[in-house]
Amino acid sequence: MPVAEQISDRAFHELDLRTTPRDQPEPEPRSPEHSARWIARTLRFLEHDPGGCWVAEDADGVAGFATSLVRERVWCLATYAVRPGLQGRGVGARLLEAAESHGDDCETGMLAASTDPRAVRRYWRAGFTLHPQVQLQGRVDRSRLRGADGVRAGGPDDRELADEVARRLRGGGHGPDHESLAGLGRMLVAEDRTGLGFAYADDARLHLLAATHPVTAQALLWECLAGAGAGVHRPARDGGEPVGGRRRADRGGSRCDPRATSACAEWTRRRRTFTTVPCCDHAATGHPPSVTAGCAANRCPGRPRNRIQP
Repeated sequence: MPVAEQISDRAFHELDLRTTPRDQPEPEPRSPEHSARWIARTLRFLEHDPGGCWVAEDADGVAGFATSLVRERVWCLATYAVRPGLQGRGVGARLLEAAESHGDDCETGMLAASTDPRAVRRYWRAGFTLHPQVQLQGRVDRSRLRGADGVRAGGPDDRELADEVARRLRGGGHGPDHESLAGLGRMLVAEDRTGLGFAYADDARLHLLAATHPVTAQALLWECLAGAGAGVHRPARDGGEPVGGRRRADRGGSRCDPRATSACAEWTRRRRTFTTVPCCDHAATGHPPSVTAGCAANRCPGRPRNRIQP
């Protein structure tokens, strides 16, 4: 597990260095605390979804890995990475194919993509439909915060309600992932005349928000912003659960993915429709939304000699 974490850290750090705009702070490698959290999260995937976890090996050891999960009728790619220097040689494609097999019986598959054209191309060639995703960050302007009626603190007794919301939006609840989500931030629950919803957020990040109606989602978002600290409020860059996109428009439900990626991808057994919504309300942060996505059409080089194993 430590080897996989190191590969993931190096791969994503190199990606961040290539793709982060110049006017943003330079990305840093994971902290020891973050690395420990990543390992604990991945160990839970191994416990609950061993069939979705795969490793690629070559003569030098671990060449890459992939972790994925199934929650009822939905398959999610949690994370995968290839050792720096091996990208573009087919290792990632084979890992993705192996991880996808874990969701053969699912109607929906989803993942969050980076802006790396190689990754976007790989997902497209695997049959995924790509859609833009919005990332917003900034300091909360408290003079513009609104009241949030019908929103309360949530707890373990509300997880079934949250799973019902997720079931309606993406085809499956979060089940055992609630334990990880609870470790990231407080749970909020909304029950009003318009719909149901829930969110996980801490004082600086919105990790997950889902609702059955836009008004309910907005109320949850205002409450998350009201609980933000004095620092910058932004979507989670990593450590969150792979809650992915949705099979169909969720009428206001929103989510923030690990590593603040800029594209969502999905496939379904029956239909290929998907709608994204902003992760945050930019009126409260004072920053306009920005949407980025990458795509390329050139083919990948040949595959190296390696083997993929669970």
